[in-house]
Amino acid sequence: MTEQQWQSVYRASNSLEAHSLKGLLENMGISVRLTGEALAAAAGELPMSVVEVQLWVTESQRQQALAIIDGYLRNDYRDWYCSHCGELNQGQFELCWQCQQDRDE
Repeated sequence: MTEQQWQSVYRASNSLEAHSLKGLLENMGISVRLTGEALAAAAGELPMSVVEVQLWVTESQRQQALAIIDGYLRNDYRDWYCSHCGELNQGQFELCWQCQQDRDE
């Protein structure tokens, strides 16, 4: 069995964005690794391009991940109401921010 090659698909502007995208991709069945989070503590001393958090996916899932990230960047997601608590959520999120209920398909 050969080991999967990992490829960088996105440079997030901060850790919050990186984790949001990571959750979005993982919810679609894509394995994700993050790099660069440990450098955030040095944000005042290092250039911002060094501090960015990168998202990495396997080579076999790269195209699917790029399509999802493209949709995220274009804001193609429709807002949705939680079937559990009725809260309005932004379309890019797969969990209700209020009660953590999964988004209905």
